Amino acid sequence: MTSTAIRPFRVEIPQIALDDLAARLGRTSWPAELPDTGDAYGMSTDRVRALAERWREGFDWRAVEAQLNAHPQFVTEIDGEQIHFLHVRSSRPDATPLVLTHGWPGSVLEYLDLIAPLTEPTDPAAPAFHVVIPSLPGFGFSGPTRSAGWNRHRTARAWAELMNRLGYDSYGAIGNDAGSMIAPELGRIDSEHVLGVHVTQLFSFPSGDPAEFADLSEADQAALKHLQWFYENKFSFNQVHSQQPQTLAFALADSPVGLLAWNAQLFDEGLDTDFILANVALYWFTGTAASAIRFYWEDAHAEQAPTTPTTAPTALAMFPGDFQSIRRFADRDHANIVRWTAYSTDVEGRGDVGGHYAAHQATDVLVTDIREFFASLR
Repeated sequence: MTSTAIRPFRVEIPQIALDDLAARLGRTSWPAELPDTGDAYGMSTDRVRALAERWREGFDWRAVEAQLNAHPQFVTEIDGEQIHFLHVRSSRPDATPLVLTHGWPGSVLEYLDLIAPLTEPTDPAAPAFHVVIPSLPGFGFSGPTRSAGWNRHRTARAWAELMNRLGYDSYGAIGNDAGSMIAPELGRIDSEHVLGVHVTQLFSFPSGDPAEFADLSEADQAALKHLQWFYENKFSFNQVHSQQPQTLAFALADSPVGLLAWNAQLFDEGLDTDFILANVALYWFTGTAASAIRFYWEDAHAEQAPTTPTTAPTALAMFPGDFQSIRRFADRDHANIVRWTAYSTDVEGRGDVGGHYAAHQATDVLVTDIREFFASLR
């Protein structure tokens, strides 16, 4: 019989695992590389070696553990799998519950900077939130998964059950990367309880109808060119994950530098090194490299995916350097977009607002956007 119990959880990676990692990093066999080619063939040895040396010599995993353990964490069984999540309640009685969903190669770590400003805003007039941050099934301490079928749709159903189990009758859904696919689906399948959906990407693509390209703005044409560039230069991970994840998994599970190079290709070089390493280390220590990338296969092979537009109130906060959503395509897939904000590289003089990991790179900008969206729904 499935248990619905919610149990406290702490991160405690044994020292033997840290020692084994250091030994493996010290025995790395480095690949041959053509001179003066930079990243033309993929991740360069210079970049991976610098990351690996930091991982072995200076990176402090125990500090990451302390960051996680500073917040209440729990596990519970949903649909046959252990689900790990952070659950931080605000002291404010008027706080709105939120569930925040990450993607690959990120983790719950990307949302840690949001917890304090969302749960305990310094301005008493600012909205406050109870925060639930689950690890995706098969990712981190929610894995490895033992069953097939964990795509966006099954995950959304699990999140609806999690929020119900926590006693939240109404809540908002936040997403980045895969979370930007799961959050709208959660709004679809649990519309009675989801107040609104806030994402950093709306992954809507051309359908093939030539009429969709008529009179596109210059900004939208630039977004299409960026998408084409990404597809031609950076999309190999999606193809492999969607077709042969288990073949790749042997290398990722056996070699920490292999895992580092594969995952770090989707972390901008402008990100701080320890943030990258913390996310990669989380996959390594939990043995979830294989189960995490299976998400892509499961999503690509999902049966009977809904084709009608979502209807939950939806907000997009789009950051420079990230996937550039196109409103015409997004309106086709989401019938109730009520807020669309495209941030430039400078917001009110604070400088670069970052890219794909906005929760970490541009915390205050994203927090403000979330606050304003949910305040508008009252």
